[in-house]
Formats: sequence, structure tokens, C-alpha cells
Amino acid sequence: MQRRNKLRLQLLLGSALLATPVAAFAETAPAPAPVDQQSGLADIIVTATKRETNLQETPISISVLGSEALENRHVQSLMDLADGAVPSLRVATFEARQSALTIGIRGIVPNDANQPAREQGVGVYVDGVYLARQHGLGSALLDIERIEVLKGPQGTLFGRNTEGGALSLVTRKPTGEFGMRATAGVGNLDSYNTEMHVDFPALGDFAFKVDGVIQVQGPVTKNILPGETGFGQYDRRGLRFQTRWTPTDNFSATLAADIGKDKNTPFYSQLLNFNPNGLNVVPFTSPVVSGRSSTVAEGNIRGLSPLVQVEGSKRMTQADIGVPQQWSVDDTRGIDLHLSYRPTDALEIRSITAYRDLDVEQYDNIAGAHRPPLGTPNGKFSRYSLAGFWQHQFSQEIQAVGSLGDSIDYVGGVFYFKETVSDDASTPSTNQWNADGTGYTILDPTPTIRGFRSMDRKSTAHSESKAVYGQATWTPANLSDLHLTVGGRYTWDEKDGTLELVNNALPVVNGVTGELHFKSSVDRFDPLVTVAYDLTNTVNVYGKYSTGYRAGGASSRSLTYRSFDPEEVKAYELGLKSDLFDRRVRLNAAIYAMDRTDSQIDFSLITGTRNTLETVNAPGTTKIRGLELEGQFRATDNLTLSASYAYTDAKIPDTVNPFDGKLQKVFIAYTPENAASVAADWESPFMGATLKAHIDANYADASHSFEQFEIKNDQSFVVNGRIAIADIQTNPGGPLLEVAVWSRNLLDETYVYRRDPSNRATLGDYGNFNTPRTFGIQLTAKY
Repeated sequence: MQRRNKLRLQLLLGSALLATPVAAFAETAPAPAPVDQQSGLADIIVTATKRETNLQETPISISVLGSEALENRHVQSLMDLADGAVPSLRVATFEARQSALTIGIRGIVPNDANQPAREQGVGVYVDGVYLARQHGLGSALLDIERIEVLKGPQGTLFGRNTEGGALSLVTRKPTGEFGMRATAGVGNLDSYNTEMHVDFPALGDFAFKVDGVIQVQGPVTKNILPGETGFGQYDRRGLRFQTRWTPTDNFSATLAADIGKDKNTPFYSQLLNFNPNGLNVVPFTSPVVSGRSSTVAEGNIRGLSPLVQVEGSKRMTQADIGVPQQWSVDDTRGIDLHLSYRPTDALEIRSITAYRDLDVEQYDNIAGAHRPPLGTPNGKFSRYSLAGFWQHQFSQEIQAVGSLGDSIDYVGGVFYFKETVSDDASTPSTNQWNADGTGYTILDPTPTIRGFRSMDRKSTAHSESKAVYGQATWTPANLSDLHLTVGGRYTWDEKDGTLELVNNALPVVNGVTGELHFKSSVDRFDPLVTVAYDLTNTVNVYGKYSTGYRAGGASSRSLTYRSFDPEEVKAYELGLKSDLFDRRVRLNAAIYAMDRTDSQIDFSLITGTRNTLETVNAPGTTKIRGLELEGQFRATDNLTLSASYAYTDAKIPDTVNPFDGKLQKVFIAYTPENAASVAADWESPFMGATLKAHIDANYADASHSFEQFEIKNDQSFVVNGRIAIADIQTNPGGPLLEVAVWSRNLLDETYVYRRDPSNRATLGDYGNFNTPRTFGIQLTAKY
């Protein structure tokens, strides 16, 4: 297996080398559009510096996924980017739940930001509005124009919680001209999707746009309990309305409102092995030994019920144990107002006002008898994780973007953010074994109903952040090839939280009973200095120094609500951006070093059905070093080849485990040492229409699921493909049609993306497999 996956990586890298006359690795970007040089690659416009700039002239390591690239990969939500489309970007579920996504860049990956007082390390933005929680990030995407992946700390222009980078989603705006795009598709796993995007003709100074999306997929693993939902399914629905008012040439106001409902179920957690420590196996019916978590004498392990299947090499399509399981539901709502005023040609004043809220009801019965609580005669099992999560946020940002003569471009602004977040969680067992383990019964469902639950925890947190920032780029008049950028952001952060319940009662710490609290106040400055130089009109190099940080907090899964400090990153980066050979070849490269202090490390301990988690700050400096290579090659007017590669090396100092007081090794989660992606796109005339073909292949080394465990997940190799006949003419005045067939995970690769060894001594490793091959056909009509 290891030799096979090394060969795959070699083939990926070899393909990248063959893609251009030089070692060009792909910029993950939109397919080329016509440019002045008909055979060259198109310019890509980004807004990473708060103004529109050419990607190749922007001294930041950025990958861009345009609307066509998203369509070619059949990306319906951010979760689909877990295949490795951008090697530096890592996306994974929290636990096995589709309702919360873990997003990381360059080794900055929070293992558990699934709590009110925990923060992400990568900022996610939609049209400049910050999404503060990882909940709801798996919702359906609504008419995305492009996704910009900004790598490395973005603390100056984007602020807190962007120490790894930022994910900026840009949507299509109203045009004031009539246009409609309607899509309908069906696929395997009982899937179907529909989309409708309508631009209405302008009504006076007003333009209107409406977007609607439905995405449905049936279970990956069936639940054998009649009437209960399966595992790995989803039903996503989203609606957005936008109106743009342009009363004068120098002023516009855009109001957008959206609502989304993401119903989903977790991926099935399988027992991957049994008794990996080689203990003596005693019968399932052996007497229970009081006071031992294994329920048998030390040195022994209880045998499994004959109903339990152990399958570590392939994904189970049907659960061996039927369990109560219902939809988890994420409800997202938001409204934002963008104002733009240009008093002069050299200055634009912007305002972004936004309010968002999030309601989550989680139902997660993912494993039956494949994870704790351990099976015993007449014992309860099948841990049903039930949680509620509620968040409300308000943000206000004012920006000034302008130029002073021909020498200085600048951006400045002020930012305000406030949120309230609360959660609760309980973990009742839903099943009970009979005496010999050959059967089981379903328990009274009352403890799973809100209002009757025994709460493991309940907490609330508040955050308030204020910032002022500025950045300017100076190009000397007598040295126009040199560009010096200096920026900084000063932030005032206030944060507090309360742990109200632990194990269904007031917390008790050192004999004192009562709610537990934490409060923090942080003032900090994040600078940026970049020196860029144009070697030629199409080749430039840059060096950059920047910082960023992730706010501190407290773990609501802790018994003591132990707080932890913010972590900080200092980053050094050298980069190259180039268009070569009459713009047929695009080659970008970046090498970086990041030093992170006070790294936030999670340690967990499972006892019974409770998962207690403590977060501590690691000592010393975490060193993250990496290399990123990206590029495209327009081989012919019809064929474009692309590839990308990321190398990440991260070392965290040994850290004391708070549960046993021992110094131990710790690791970066969900970050492969090597990751690569290659793609080919073909476009040509075909019988009066246009033939489009796309294929991509994505590889990643094995990575860790947890910071405290050395054991790794599997390596991955995922191939996606799409073939379409587009621009099919209908009757005069009728729509243009496109018919496409697509497949994700075309080769039906099977690998464990999350492996948990917490209970090796009492049961075995359990984990989650990736989504199997999916495929379908899709029809699109455009007016």
C-alpha cells in the first residue's frame, strides 16, 4: 500500500513536470478565458488586498477556484474541497459530523473549534463578511464567482483568527440585465440537485437577483433500524436575494439576505480493528469487574458480540447495529449591506454592515457498538451525541481605498465585531444488549428529547473585537519596478464565558460548587512588510514578513473550564510569480517559515459516554516550514494542463498531557507532509456546440487526526472528472443548453480520513471512511 501511494505521488509530480517546459505546478484557478494573446492564459482578478488586482501582480501566495473550476469538480459545498483541490487547504469534518467543518491552511488546523469559546485558525469570509463559527460551513454554496485561498497570516487586513490564512468567497452580483441559469441533475446514492439563478432587468436605479439551490444525497451507509435515517446523507437548501441601488455614478448600495437549511447525518464510525494490543480475550459473557473501564480483569479484553462486524479495509454500506438516528439541522440566516462612495477618482469609501445567526440541532449516533460505551451483558451502548449550538454575530467595517498620485496605493479601515454563542450537549445511550450479546433492544427515547436530557455540559461565551488598520504600497517614481508595502493592525479583544452545567449539575472544583467563568482582554499589533520587485513585465519576486493570531478561550468540554492563551504566528515568505513563453506558462512558487508560540493543543479523555477535553498552550516555539508550487500550461488552444504541490513540515515541542501529567509528543492535525493535484481541461467546437472535458487527480500523504496521538489516517488519492456538451442552440430566442456527466472519486478510492485510537486497550481503533464514488448527469439552461 505504501509503495503504491508513493508511486501515485511520483506520477502526480511527474505529470506536473511534463505539463510545462519548466517545473510548473498548477495555480488552482478558473479555466482560461480569451485574452489579448489568443493562445495565452487569462488574467485572474483577486481582492486579497481589499482592491481588485491581478493575481500575478499581488505579492501574496493565493490559489483561486473560479466558477468553472468549481463546476468541473462538482463542488456543491466547502466540504467537497476535502479532496485536495488546493493542496495547502485542508478540509475535514469535526468528528464525523457534516454540520461543522475543520478548515486549515499551512498546518494551522484547529482540532476542536466546535465550542462557543474556541476559535478557528483560518478566517472564512463571504463577500467580505466574516463567518465566525465552523458550524454551517458545509451549507450549499450560492452562485460563487470565485474562492480565493489566501495562504499565511492575514492579520493586517483580515484580523484575528487568520493566522493560517483566509478563505474568501465572492458571489455574483446583480447586473441589472435579464439573465437566468437553471440546472437540474440526478445521480447515484439517490442524489439530485437543482439550482435557479435569476437576474432581473433594472427597475429605475435598482437591480435585483435571486439565487436558489437544493442539494440532496441519500445515505452512504444504511441504518438497519426501520424508520431511522442512514449515515452520510444530506439535504441542503439555500435562498438568497440581492438588490443593488445605483442612484449616481459614484454611489451604490447592495443589500443581500440569505437563508439556508442544511440537514445532514454523520458518516458511520467503524471499528477498524479489535484488540490491537494483543490482550487475552475473554468471552462477552464474562462477569463485570467493578471499577475497571474495560469491565474485565487487567490484562484481558472482553470479546465482541457476534453481531459486531470489524472492517478496517473497506467502507460498510450497511450498519451491523440499528440505532435511533435523525437529521442534524443547521439553520443559517444573514443580512448584509454594502455601501460604496467615490468622492474622487482616487478614493473609494466603503461600508460593510452585517448580521448573521446560526441555530444547530445535532443528532449523532455514529457507531452503534463500535465505540464507547463498551459492550457488556445487559449493558447499555450506542452513544447518542445530542447538542444544540446557537450563535448571533454583528459586524461593521468601514474602509478607505485609494491612491496618492501614481506612487502610493493605500487601504485603511476600522472594524467592529460582536457575538454571543451558547451550546449544550448530552450523550445518552440508545441501545441495550441482551445477556449473551446475540441481540439488543432500543431504550426509551425520552432522554433524547430536549427538556428531558441529562446535560453533559452547557456554556455561553461572548466576544467583542475592535480594530483599526492600514496598509500602503509605495512605488518610487524613479524605480517603478520596486514596490514596498507596509501595514499594520491594532486590535482590542474582549472575551468572556460561563460554564453553567457539568454532568447535569453545577460544576464542582476543589470542593466549591458554582458556575465557572473565564475572562480575557488582549491588545495587540500585527504588522506586515513586503518588498516586491518586477524582474520583467511578467516575472516578479517578493519577500514578506507578517504576523497573525488566534484568540484564546476555554474548553466547554473541560470539567474545570480551564482557560488558555491566544497563540501567535510570525511568518517569513519568499515568492515568485511569472507568466512565461507568451503567457502560455504560469509558474508561481512560495517558500515560507512560520514560528508559532503558545500553540493551542487539545487533549481528550473518554470515560463512559463523556469526552472530556482540555486545551493547553504548548511550551516553546512550533516551527512550520513549507513550499508551495503552482502553475498552468496552455498546451494548445484547446488543452490546458495544471498542477500544484505543497510540502509542509511542522514540529511542536513536547507538551504535558493534563490528564496524566506526562510529557509527550504532539502533532499537527489533518496536515499531510506532501500533497499534490494535477488537472487537464479540454475545450473545442463540437457539432455546432462546445465540447468540454475535465479530469483532476489529488494526492495527500497520511496525516494525524489528533494532536495527542501519533497514529495516522490513510493516504488518499482522489480522481474527479466531468464531460459536457455546452452552448447547444435551441430555437431563436431560446436558451443555450448544456448536458454534462460528472463523477467525484471516479476510481472509488477507499481510505480512512479520521482514525481514533483512544480505546485501543479496551476495544480498538475506530474511524471514518471517505465518500464513495458519486456520479450523475446534469442539464443546464441559460438565457
